Amino acid sequence: MRITIVVAALLWGGAATVAAQDHQVINPPGASVGLPFSSAVRVGNMLYLSGQIGNTPGTRQLADTGIAGQTKQAFENIKTVLAAAGSSLERVVKCTVFLLDIKDYAAMNAVYATYFPKDPPARSTVAGSGLALGARVEIECIATVGS
Repeated sequence: MRITIVVAALLWGGAATVAAQDHQVINPPGASVGLPFSSAVRVGNMLYLSGQIGNTPGTRQLADTGIAGQTKQAFENIKTVLAAAGSSLERVVKCTVFLLDIKDYAAMNAVYATYFPKDPPARSTVAGSGLALGARVEIECIATVGS
């Protein structure tokens, strides 16, 4: 019982420390196009990116109608947000991929692999019934920043 209380206190204390840390909002020019969320938020050395779709930067228009083109543009958008925060794809530790149709998994995966050719980050992929702007793919990432 005493161990459980100590562990709970340590976990709660750690969460309070993270909550008390300052956070920095990252919004590269044209990134969120007036939407009610930030492109990324940095807390300490962790960077949390909002999901990116394959829209042309600064617009709400998809750059391509196919899964391969949308996946590529989503990654280009991710790279822009990472760079604005002082990070890069090499520092990504986790991705979550949302697909409109699970049948697009192989085509998305082929493009995804070109962005992480060595030591890819942890990843989850899920399919749903709809994504913003009619996108076929949305990708969110967690990365590290700094040394």
